[in-house]
Amino acid sequence: MKTNTIYCSDTCPFCQRAYQLLESRGIPFKKHYVKTPDDWDEVIEKTGRNTVPQVFINGTHIGGFDDLAAADSSGKLDEILNQ
Repeated sequence: MKTNTIYCSDTCPFCQRAYQLLESRGIPFKKHYVKTPDDWDEVIEKTGRNTVPQVFINGTHIGGFDDLAAADSSGKLDEILNQ
């Protein structure tokens, strides 16, 4: 089974918004807190980005909160969830 993961930070307001969107949809997810340089290296290696949140749904990289919200609005999030 593929997992839903958010690379996140305790103080990031966009991370909070991503949690809220997924929770409102009933989509379970795991938080992977980005705290150390090694954590940041992992985020950059997996996404090519150096910001949080970085959202993975069913193993597919969605992007940050704006990308997640756009995927939700367009129906793409549902397509990825149903894969």
